[in-house]
Amino acid sequence: MHAIVYHGPGQKAWEEVPKPMIEDDTDAIVKVDTVTICGTDLHILKGDVAAVTDGRILGHEAVGTVENVGSGVKNVKVGDRVLVSCITACGACRYCRDGSYGQCIGGGGWILGHKIDGTQAEYVRVPFADTSTYAVPAGVTDEEVLMLADIGPTGYEVGVLNGRVRPGDVVAVVGAGPVGLSAIMGAKLFSPAHVVAIDLADARLEAAKQFGADITVNPAREDAVAIVQGLTEGLGADVAIEAVGVAPTFEQCTTLVRPGGTVANVGVHGGPATLHLEDLWIKNVTITTGLVDTYSTPTLLRLLATHQIDLARFVTHRFAMADFLEAYDTFADAAQTRALKVVLTA
Repeated sequence: MHAIVYHGPGQKAWEEVPKPMIEDDTDAIVKVDTVTICGTDLHILKGDVAAVTDGRILGHEAVGTVENVGSGVKNVKVGDRVLVSCITACGACRYCRDGSYGQCIGGGGWILGHKIDGTQAEYVRVPFADTSTYAVPAGVTDEEVLMLADIGPTGYEVGVLNGRVRPGDVVAVVGAGPVGLSAIMGAKLFSPAHVVAIDLADARLEAAKQFGADITVNPAREDAVAIVQGLTEGLGADVAIEAVGVAPTFEQCTTLVRPGGTVANVGVHGGPATLHLEDLWIKNVTITTGLVDTYSTPTLLRLLATHQIDLARFVTHRFAMADFLEAYDTFADAAQTRALKVVLTA
């Protein structure tokens, strides 16, 4: 089979590799029908994730058809159409029993495309298949469901729920890429007074309006802090969601948030950021961080199946699996291509 293989910072190839096989009795082998590229994959290619080593197949999101299952798999069967989650859950360890699947210490967590071979391939081995895949609801497309492999639950859990968005809040989302847009969409479920999207790319600010942002700000031309304070009698945002993963945007969130508010960091950081405790200590500001746990995936699947959320709008570019390298170029150059999510099909 063919797959996208990582060969060190800045180096990847679409090359022939062995097809995966059942290794443990809880495994499933899934034929990948639809797959995408994540911003985290770009962080890996920059060298930001040291645990990813030469020869690793990238990717942690897919929709596919189960081809084979181990003897211990009870609820997933050959021929099932499934969502492969970005988070693998053993289902039995301390963290899994608490619903914190991203911190699984029983062999799961974020392992696909990170510690084991991932989904950007014609086939993928999925450990703990019963607790790490989800049946695709009837009446929805592969593309729609694929958005719930990672960005949907990430923006919702790590941004909206960790940020404790409540009705009437002013929510500032810094970064209007796919995860930021997911956070905007998730925040709207809680009837905030205003959602403010902040980004340097006008194309992404236009997309943010389509996902529910009431106000858009390009900080290259406008003072984001002044605009947010103007909406809040000078106080600042109730919730500031960081969805980029670089120091300046995290630090911007700490200037946007009101006393008693919450900064919810969603971005994947490859370097340190300055925490201005000399300003924050007296303001009762809460800062949350987190790797997605995907405990919300069943809820989001129900919302998708009943058309309460629209995930199709995330997909801006489509490719055949053989054109993976072109898809990477398109996704990485989003400022020019206006790419949100690229989808590849077998």
